Amino acid sequence: MRHAKHFLTLSFLLLSLFAQAQFIPNRYFTQDIAHYQFAISLNDASDEIQGEATILVRFRAELDTLTLDLSDKMKVTDIKNDKGVPLKFVHQNDLVNIVLPQKGIKGGSITLKISYRGIPEDGLIIGTNKYGDRTFFGDNWPNRAHKWLPSNDHPRDKATVEFIVTAPEHYQVVGNGEKTQEYPNGLGFKTTHWKEKVPLPTKVMVIGVAKFAVEHSGLIQGIPSSIYVFPQNRTEGFSDFKPSLIVLDWFSRNIGPFPFSKLAHVQSKTRWGGMENAGAIFYFENSVNGKNERESLIAHETAHQWFGNSASEADWRHVWLSEGFATYCTVLYLEDRYGEERRTQELLSQRKTIISYFEKIKTPIVDLNVKDINTVLSTNTYQKAGWVLHMLRNKTGDELFWKGLRTYYARYKYSNALTEDFQRVMEEVSGISLEEFFKQWFYQSGHPQLKYDWKWNESKKELQLSIAQLQDAMFSFPLEVALLDAQKNVIETLTISVSDKNTTFSRKVKEKPSSIQLDPRTHLLFDIK
Repeated sequence: MRHAKHFLTLSFLLLSLFAQAQFIPNRYFTQDIAHYQFAISLNDASDEIQGEATILVRFRAELDTLTLDLSDKMKVTDIKNDKGVPLKFVHQNDLVNIVLPQKGIKGGSITLKISYRGIPEDGLIIGTNKYGDRTFFGDNWPNRAHKWLPSNDHPRDKATVEFIVTAPEHYQVVGNGEKTQEYPNGLGFKTTHWKEKVPLPTKVMVIGVAKFAVEHSGLIQGIPSSIYVFPQNRTEGFSDFKPSLIVLDWFSRNIGPFPFSKLAHVQSKTRWGGMENAGAIFYFENSVNGKNERESLIAHETAHQWFGNSASEADWRHVWLSEGFATYCTVLYLEDRYGEERRTQELLSQRKTIISYFEKIKTPIVDLNVKDINTVLSTNTYQKAGWVLHMLRNKTGDELFWKGLRTYYARYKYSNALTEDFQRVMEEVSGISLEEFFKQWFYQSGHPQLKYDWKWNESKKELQLSIAQLQDAMFSFPLEVALLDAQKNVIETLTISVSDKNTTFSRKVKEKPSSIQLDPRTHLLFDIK
């Protein structure tokens, strides 16, 4: 097979790299956090938390100071190195600048112990659930971890993590990784230790502390799966999350082995419909209703364990590598489970959403001009990106698409990627140059807006078709056209290559059609005007 190596033009690539450098603070390139240990104490008397963070930092450059993200609402009381030497620091503007006792050397490391306390303004949501019971739920996306945890709060810097949570003994604690210890420590408190051995972005580091009913659902390829719901929702919750075993099995077989040591599905107080925390997915509290209608949501959040949590975007503006993948992987799951009709139903609904969104907001999937990371989630990064993956599948064919998907995941699991990395993998696997495809669908806003007309030439037994692109920026794409008889049965299907503002096409066909249908198999993201 010929392996094409056609990448973005040099000027476009340089622009992309410059924009990334402007968007990601320099400290994420000079310091690398390898491991966090967060010892967190919670109580029922107040919302104040006490924390001690032990952080292993590796130097990527020579440094006199280290800088960590931490909200000013958290008061840092003490910072020491691993020898117990107090370190000078300045904490302001949600940053902790730490003066090193001696210059950090590239390739070297330091372990910091940071003691702090305070009432989190966000990130750790402390309050009551719908039943009035007190709860504590981490909710870090996109960069809210630093509201309660000293960290490099960006997906580019991934680290292993452990949480040692001391809380009143009537609570149960769930977190990333495996539960290694749980023990009472007197006066009505207990300590629970969760440890994740593979690197995570801070956005999916989490604890949940509440009264839970817990069901250990079973093992899928050696991975334990469990359900945590509020005790009042025991029956409904265990039923609603029952499809989670089928979902986990499907993704493990089709993408690759599950990347973490366990998977818990947790009813929570997340502000999102679902939050894909690594190995501990949090769902909004009213997701549990006993109606067994959350299979798509479970599939979406489970897909994130591979795409977003394990293979993570290196830059927020490439968040479609999380959300677009999860959106389309959900379609792939539903297609395999329920058939092509379900896939078409999902895609038609999403296409309608995309068209409606573009009428209001005209930005591309990868928007290099965005400044606020809170705006990166949109119909573009979910539905449109998923739709583009569907078109890529049709361009490469099923076998090569799946091979590319698995190759991309295998190459970037436990690390980070950008859109150009995914493009490179798909080009290597397919042997097709995808430069134009990626440039027009990911970096250019909009979609084809088409007007068409057709005529029948009786003397020549010929169909004459004209296609006009009405949008400003032109797209190049194959367009399928179905010729239909009076009963809407397909007489013949033609494929037209469209790349100009106006395209005309003539062809002899078997018989005069009663009507025609553009894109009969739902392969193209477009709008008919």
